[in-house]
Amino acid sequence: MMERRRMDAALLVLFLVHLATALEVPLDLLEGLPQPPTITHQSPKDYIIDPRENIIIHCEAKGKPHPSFSWTRNGTHFDIDQDPNVTMKPHSGTLVVDISRAKAEQYECVYQCTARNKHGTAVSNNIVVRQSTFSILRALLTGSPLWSKEKIKPIVVQEGVSLVLPCRPPAGLPPPIIFWMDNNFQRLPQSRRVSQSLNGDLYFSNVLREDSRNDYICYARFPYTQTIQQKQPITVKVLNLDAINDTMAAFYNDTDLFSEDPADERKPTFLIPSGPSSSKMVLRGQVLEMECIAEGLPTPEISWTKNSGDLPADRTSYLHYQKTLRIVNVSESDAGDYRCTARNEFGSVYHTIHVMVKAAPYWISGAPRNLVLAPGEDGVLTCRASGTPKPSVTWAMNGIPIENSPKDLSRKVEDDTIIFSVVQTGSSAVYQCNVSNDYGYLLSNAFVNVLSEPPRVLTQANKVYQVIKNHRALLDCASFGSPIPKITWFKDSRSSTLDGDPYIHHDNGTLEIHVAQAHNSGKYTCVAGNTLGIYENHVYLEVKDPTRILKQPDYKQVQRGRSVVFECKVTYDPSLQPTVTWLKDDGELPDDERLIVGFDSLTINDVTENDAGVYTCIMNTTLDNDSARAELTVVGATPTPAVVYERPDPPTDLELTDKKKRSVQLTWTPGDEHNSPIQKFLIQYEDSLHHRGHWHNLTEVPGTKTTAHLKLSPYVPYIFRVLALNSVGFSHPSFPSRMFKTEPAAPDENPTGVHGFGTEHDNLVISWKPLTGLQSNGPGLHYKVMWRQKLMESDWTKVTVANNSKFVVSGTPTFVPYELKVQAVNDYGAGPEPAIAHGYSGEDLPVAAPENVQAVLLNSTLSEVHWDPVPSKSIRGHLKGYKVYYWRERSLHKHNPHHVEKQILTFSGNRTHGMLPGLHPFSLYSFNVRVYNGKGDGPPSPDQQFETPEGVPGAPTSLVVTNTNLDTLTLEWNPPHDRNGHITGYTLKYQPVNNSNELGPVEELALPANATSFTLLNLKYSTRYKFYLNAKTVRGAGLAISQEAVTIMDEAVTSRQVDIATQGWFIGLMCAIALLILILLIICFIQRNKGGKYPVKEKEDAHTDPEFQPMKDDDCTFGEYSDNEDHKPLKGSRTPSNGTVKRDDSDDSLVDYGEGGDGQFNEDGSFIGQYSGKSASRETAEGHESSEAPSPINAMNSLNSFV
Repeated sequence: MMERRRMDAALLVLFLVHLATALEVPLDLLEGLPQPPTITHQSPKDYIIDPRENIIIHCEAKGKPHPSFSWTRNGTHFDIDQDPNVTMKPHSGTLVVDISRAKAEQYECVYQCTARNKHGTAVSNNIVVRQSTFSILRALLTGSPLWSKEKIKPIVVQEGVSLVLPCRPPAGLPPPIIFWMDNNFQRLPQSRRVSQSLNGDLYFSNVLREDSRNDYICYARFPYTQTIQQKQPITVKVLNLDAINDTMAAFYNDTDLFSEDPADERKPTFLIPSGPSSSKMVLRGQVLEMECIAEGLPTPEISWTKNSGDLPADRTSYLHYQKTLRIVNVSESDAGDYRCTARNEFGSVYHTIHVMVKAAPYWISGAPRNLVLAPGEDGVLTCRASGTPKPSVTWAMNGIPIENSPKDLSRKVEDDTIIFSVVQTGSSAVYQCNVSNDYGYLLSNAFVNVLSEPPRVLTQANKVYQVIKNHRALLDCASFGSPIPKITWFKDSRSSTLDGDPYIHHDNGTLEIHVAQAHNSGKYTCVAGNTLGIYENHVYLEVKDPTRILKQPDYKQVQRGRSVVFECKVTYDPSLQPTVTWLKDDGELPDDERLIVGFDSLTINDVTENDAGVYTCIMNTTLDNDSARAELTVVGATPTPAVVYERPDPPTDLELTDKKKRSVQLTWTPGDEHNSPIQKFLIQYEDSLHHRGHWHNLTEVPGTKTTAHLKLSPYVPYIFRVLALNSVGFSHPSFPSRMFKTEPAAPDENPTGVHGFGTEHDNLVISWKPLTGLQSNGPGLHYKVMWRQKLMESDWTKVTVANNSKFVVSGTPTFVPYELKVQAVNDYGAGPEPAIAHGYSGEDLPVAAPENVQAVLLNSTLSEVHWDPVPSKSIRGHLKGYKVYYWRERSLHKHNPHHVEKQILTFSGNRTHGMLPGLHPFSLYSFNVRVYNGKGDGPPSPDQQFETPEGVPGAPTSLVVTNTNLDTLTLEWNPPHDRNGHITGYTLKYQPVNNSNELGPVEELALPANATSFTLLNLKYSTRYKFYLNAKTVRGAGLAISQEAVTIMDEAVTSRQVDIATQGWFIGLMCAIALLILILLIICFIQRNKGGKYPVKEKEDAHTDPEFQPMKDDDCTFGEYSDNEDHKPLKGSRTPSNGTVKRDDSDDSLVDYGEGGDGQFNEDGSFIGQYSGKSASRETAEGHESSEAPSPINAMNSLNSFV
């Protein structure tokens, strides 16, 4: 049970902390709200003063009503009125002590300021006032020296020994800064061998002969008074041992001899610190400095380690050539043992420094924060701090210890937390939290202000946020109210709140769009609400296209003396005009006229080796930028033949005369024409105020003139240059002229493109095209925007607008004509009287619907709707037209379903009627008419209904043929889906179709309305028929559905055919025919294998051209034998694989064409049918078949397969 109570208490505290931190607002922005005092400025806790100046102890506070102030000194009330040297600034608690009549030390005390009003009391820190550098001022005032003026004896040392030159500066507050210099005020060189310690002494690890000098001077600079004091110079003489013996007598009486033994090479020993270990204490957040200085020969090297871990690399540095280890912003983790090691080639020595880290109190989660609570709410003040040792926490209310304050049942103190429950009006107070330990204290004021306030939005109204597409957008809605207002966001029409992706709501009311897109642009409304009311504020978001370089500059290699162009073409949002900047090697471009910067290019003329490098193009807008870079390489120029004609030399000696307010005369001396007469001069100017770095064409004069009278604009710093043109081209520009700055004047023109329109029903946005810098004519350009309602002859309302091109007039009547004027004004006057433009305030939705709405039916699918126009006053905007909303309620046939899908027809302009096409016949329709303007639709007219007459029906849904017989069949169908009226009957048509798809005569039957099937009789057997079926209403016949079917064959014919096929005599006849064919085939094969050799030479001799003796196709015999050379295969023969028919050298016989030398011939000498010799082609074609003559079995198989 106890554990459960602890958990509940913890959850309550977390909840109260959330409430306490939810409302942090700048209360000074809200007029009229009561507020307890808050200390806004005070002097530091340790306040060091300059006793030569008046003492000023600061204490400033705010509150409503403004607080009064009082002071304590050394813990008791300080009556300022009783001290003539002390005054308090009006409306402030700051004290001013006049020390011209008193000593400053009289006011070295501990002061505390109190600020109070009727809602509470705030107190300042304890301010300890101390004088700076007291010993210095005392010395200055008394005339006593800072350092003793006794003569410092010269120091003679043996070369190689160690040496310490003491400084021992006078004490100061704060301590002085020490440095060593010579008589010429030059710092003495320091190194790993010679360095200054933290206390200002100068240490030599070993001395050299060159260390001898008589001007080692220690200087002390006191930063607070900006004074520098110096010690008497110290003389150091470094001698070797022989020289010391020779000069001993001379220096015996007035010289200190530091060493008598020879200085040998030795291992290091520490000069400071002494002993093997030491300790050091440092406070958290301060700087820890530890030093180790060693002597030895050769000079030792110093290194540092931490025994229990690594040194914090990001906070560690080494000074005085590694002899000082410095750690900034010390934390508890820096406690431990540090070891410094001195090492040379003869050995090493180390020293351990034990570091203890203590901590003055410091905040863990920040100082207590002010609370604004509504009556009945809960809250919590937390004073959570830490320190080493652990600090104690005490509370006070209105400067009085809380245990001595009036009891409050709504308040409960628990160590470092005060919990408030159900606070009441009148509980406002200022609470002080004091956290202290041995090393310091923290004092913080936090008020609890109990208020009942309706919500207010502190973010500027109608603020425009601009963001680049795909970037994050943050729309602010800072609010105040008690109870804490709830923030809700809407966009445009406020149809729904903005919740979920892509919107993120922050606790401070800010709306975040993580990745803004173009469709996110628009008007956003922030609504703050609590139990006492609501408050809304409008802001606007504009999502801009990003700036992107489309064509980047390319790598260029160019010859010396040539020109080169880097292109840098960019795309950007039209409303964000970019500026181009070119860099060379990441620095500014050289100030060289050869480099010409265009909007999308950089041209370098007459390239030199110095132009080589990397060039960067940067396109900047107010929201984003893009950059690209390319390298230029310059190579040696190739020799070119002499050019007879060249560009002219640039003009010289530019001079400005006849200077007037808006004009000047420019004269110049032409350059060498280079054998081509100058055709004209081009005069350009640079406006270093508005378009610095850009040259603009001003005018041209003929080539025979060397002077031009230039008309100029006011308030422009002009610099001119002249270019000469001949047949070859333009010369290089001349050197610029001196600057001529025209005097400012009032604007000569007013903005153009003045428009008036509304973005809300109660505002008027006046926009215009602003003047350019050149058109401004002077500094301080702004615009006087004037408006009044048209036809009312009222006074013009005026407002001044600067740095903007639009102004939003709020609280206007809806859609009212206005007269508008925008006048340009600068510090030197106004422009001419502006022309009057016209515009309208914002539109709102129409408030009236069309009247006398009726429908006139023209046929079953077309209706005409009529209405009376809506009065202009009720439209409340620009009339865009009328919309007819109509929908089919249902079909008038009881079998058809309901239809409620709405359709919209829009009729632009001031129409009074419109057609509704494509209606369904025999249906019930509803409709209404609405007027619409630029804002949206008005209210609908009362719903009207009309019924469309019957129409022709649709096709039947299906048509199926069933029960097909010899001369009958049955047709079945379903009624049409779209009946479009009452079905009065069906028409059935059918006709035969022959095998050639020719249609026969049509038969037609009329069928009743309720029929869904019909049987046709007396049809022809085995005949294909095509059927057509359509439905009818009183309006006529609809579309037909078609189908085809075939009647079956006559049963008698089928029976006879079966009888013949099964009769015995028919079977016997077929067998006899097959046997006869078999016998004939056997005889043919036998005769084929019985042939002999027949002489053919005589027939060959009788013919001179055997190539033209083909074999007869009809009986497979040769008309005459041919021995042609092209080896064409005979008809019926198989061609060998090599494509030829082999023959012997002998022409006496054809024995080689037969198998085994036996050719097969008939008695008349003709071939039996085909050659049957063995060949590769035959084997290939027949596979594994035998090469012998076909057997009777094979012939029988062939016959069977044929049959």
